[in-house]
Amino acid sequence: MLTKSPSTYPVTHHRTKTIKDIDIFYREAGSPSAPAVVLLHGFPTSSHMFRNLIPFLADEYHVIAPDLPGFGLSGMPPREDFEYSFANFADIVDELLETLEVDRYVLYVMDYGAPTGFRLALKHPDRVAGIVTQNGNAYEDGLQGFWDPIRALWKENSPQNRDALRPFMSLEITKFQYLDGVADQSRIDPSNWIVDQHFLDRPGNEEIQLDLFYDYRNNVALYPKFQEYFREYKPPMLVAWGAKDSIFPAAGANAFLRDNPDAELHLLDSGHFAFEDKADVIVPLMRDFLGRVY
Repeated sequence: MLTKSPSTYPVTHHRTKTIKDIDIFYREAGSPSAPAVVLLHGFPTSSHMFRNLIPFLADEYHVIAPDLPGFGLSGMPPREDFEYSFANFADIVDELLETLEVDRYVLYVMDYGAPTGFRLALKHPDRVAGIVTQNGNAYEDGLQGFWDPIRALWKENSPQNRDALRPFMSLEITKFQYLDGVADQSRIDPSNWIVDQHFLDRPGNEEIQLDLFYDYRNNVALYPKFQEYFREYKPPMLVAWGAKDSIFPAAGANAFLRDNPDAELHLLDSGHFAFEDKADVIVPLMRDFLGRVY
């Protein structure tokens, strides 16, 4: 039996705006007059990772989930025409939000979405009403053995070190990111790695991703600034973290409490893409958190 009229079920719109000469695809749902929630995806995915979350929020919130350049359905300009960096990603998301006249928002950050979103917080601390971080790192504590070959690239951006990272773009590793640490793998939609791999396999994208692996060193250099922001502004923060994540282990989640002791921490029995199998846990946590923030 329906408990709501059909008109009360949120509709997700799939839109594109040109930002800095790049077509930026984004999913949008909810009333533009409602409090805003901005969802920032990780590697190697896109706003596709939020397809199931958006309807759970859009009845009360204005939800915006963009695809970063080179990911999903956003444009993928040649490397010669666009510098693939997290600083540029943050500028593009910032301009998109200004175009949409969104000047206050809660951030949901995951993986690559974290250094993108935390840059927005440094730039506009007054605009960030709160932060949900789901395996979105900001501490050296969260960079352990998985990162050793990437650290080698940071030291020397050589063909040899780039080649060592090419397996990270394989279907095997894409699938691994979704399944590692997950107790009940039947909860994971296989379309995740099929969709992600389709976009990863586009000609030229592998070099783009290697450029981003190299640029990630600049995120680590900003960790002290991110941490200073947490200490100074103490934004309301929900840390919902897959504790069995091999990429950003649980130590990275616990570290947020050092600088923001009032952050709400939940270590979940899951892996990197914790929302995929723990939506039934994360959605109630988010709705409770957003209700308190707004």
